[in-house]
Amino acid sequence: MNKTTPPSIDSLERQWYLVDAADQTLGRLASEVAQVLRGKNKPTFTPHLDTGDFVVVINAEKIRVSGNKATQKIYRRHSGRPGGMKTETFEHLQARLPERIVEKAIKGMLPHNALGRQLFRKLKVYKGTEHPHAAQKPQPLALDPAAAAR
Repeated sequence: MNKTTPPSIDSLERQWYLVDAADQTLGRLASEVAQVLRGKNKPTFTPHLDTGDFVVVINAEKIRVSGNKATQKIYRRHSGRPGGMKTETFEHLQARLPERIVEKAIKGMLPHNALGRQLFRKLKVYKGTEHPHAAQKPQPLALDPAAAAR
C-alpha cells in the first residue's frame, strides 16, 4: 500500500511575495492572497499544515470596490460592552485605516481556527509603497490577469 507522507515543516522553503493593491478589486485580490498564504499554489499543500508563503501588500489605500459598496458597505466592531457596537462605512475606514480593509477581507477567507490565525501572521499590509521587508527580497506575485481585467 502506498502512503503519502506530509511535508516536514522544517524542510519548507518560505517565499516572500509583494502585491501592489493599486486599482485592484478588493475581493479578487483577497482571494488570490489567501490562497498563497494557505499554500494552495504549491504541490506540497496539506490542509492541516501551514505550508504557505509570506505576502506583503502595499498601496492599501488605493484598493477599489465595485458598485455602490464605497458608500453602502459597513464595517462593524464591538467593544463587548452593552451598546458598544461601532459602525463605519468603507469610505470612512479607507480614509482612516486602509490597511484594516485589506486585512479583514483576507482574514475572512482563511480558516477560522488556530491555523487561520497562524496564517494571518504571515500577511503584512502597508498604506504606501514603503515597507520594512526589503531585506527578504519579496518577489512580485503574478495575480490572475483575467481577474484584473474585469
